[in-house]
Amino acid sequence: MKIKAQMAMVLNLDKCIGCHTCSIPCKNVWTNREGAEYIWFNNVETKPGIGYPKKWENQEVHKGGWALKDGELSLRAGGRVGKLLKIFHNPNLPPIDEYYEPWTYDYRKMIESPPRQHQPATRPRSLLTGKDMAVEWGPNWEDDLAGVCVTGAGDVNFSGLECQGYLNFQKVFMFYLPRICEHCLNPSCVASCPSGALYKREEDGIVLVDQERCRGWRYCVSGCPYKKVYFNWKSGRSEKCIFCYPRVEDGMPTLCAESCVGRIRYLGAVLYDADRIKAAASAPLDREVYAAHRSVLLDPHDPEVIGEALAGGISRNTLEAAQSSPVYKLAVEWKMAFPPHPEFRTLPMVWYVPPLSPLLPEAVDKEHEAGAADRLRIPLKYLANLLTAGDEGPVRLALERLLALRAYQRSVRVDRTPDMRPLEEAGLTPETAEEMVRLLAIGKYPNRYVIPTRKREAEGGLNLIQGGCGYASEE
Repeated sequence: MKIKAQMAMVLNLDKCIGCHTCSIPCKNVWTNREGAEYIWFNNVETKPGIGYPKKWENQEVHKGGWALKDGELSLRAGGRVGKLLKIFHNPNLPPIDEYYEPWTYDYRKMIESPPRQHQPATRPRSLLTGKDMAVEWGPNWEDDLAGVCVTGAGDVNFSGLECQGYLNFQKVFMFYLPRICEHCLNPSCVASCPSGALYKREEDGIVLVDQERCRGWRYCVSGCPYKKVYFNWKSGRSEKCIFCYPRVEDGMPTLCAESCVGRIRYLGAVLYDADRIKAAASAPLDREVYAAHRSVLLDPHDPEVIGEALAGGISRNTLEAAQSSPVYKLAVEWKMAFPPHPEFRTLPMVWYVPPLSPLLPEAVDKEHEAGAADRLRIPLKYLANLLTAGDEGPVRLALERLLALRAYQRSVRVDRTPDMRPLEEAGLTPETAEEMVRLLAIGKYPNRYVIPTRKREAEGGLNLIQGGCGYASEE
């Protein structure tokens, strides 16, 4: 058993309002420079839809992530040796049009326009070429289902469903999907890089790019199935979400979590067994990867795990943070959160609580009956394709627990007569239900963000050179 710590995140899609407040501070802080205009480390997509970049979920097109070949785990697009042999040819790389061509406007022309009969107008101008352009796509082109009647058929999560029936106005459904880098346990971007520029930090599992070693070959971009590694055309280097590690090291949450209006994000440390990663990622069936992934995450209260963790160099404050982690409770203990597309076999560490939705018209009077999760407006199959590689059982359980919590709280707050039946059917106790409500509905700041800080004074960190990096003396 080789125990390591990993910073992870859970997003409660049942509370996301699609305000994009998480995207703006991330954009302003990390990608507000030339060469990164089209880059959004954090973006919020509307589902159904093909997303940003276009059809990022379709690995038949992009060849990202891992796949089993003759029972062995290998990169879908081939390993480093094959990439070195064709280093200047990457047919799986998404072109800029798959993201969008960034543009701006000549605002000075509008401000300095002389008095005229009609309001002045200006055309969009490309930030790449400087020429006038016609805007045909954007980072959130499908926001609130805009144009989904055209693009929705390309959503791979409709597998096993008749998509046109659900794109009909009277049957259409919608929810928001915020996305950042998954900081996977088995990152295919790291394995895809011929120069070894990408790496996973030992202390917290955050995946970063070494800008000095990066050669701009962009195999990390095509190798990531979530398309969360980008190429800066100005610097000629790859860039990606850094999980705001300067903030995390000081015990503060990421910018996207800090600014979230709906309080949908939960951050915490989890412990995992690094020796079991390959076996989990190599599960024979795609549907088995989620369960294998969850089994890799260790119980931080287990005495054996505690002993092995301390012996392996895990700090005491990291262990204590893992024991109070909201991520472990939601993902493992309560089985309420799931990794996106486990069939990519990267073992992602940004998980999602599935969203509830109104009952179908014909099932409105059957909310409290068994099987209500199968009669929600958002098809269970769609959510299963997104979160558990098509396995409906775990997602059904999570939705049933959310429905049970809602019914129980209504009986307590409105009817003033607690009804235990919904909790019993969902396998919950009143104590667990109360804890879940407090975390999911009214979770306070210290409960949502349990982040261990690094003891730099003990480790010889940045504080040793603080004040020693100013201008050189003239003497």
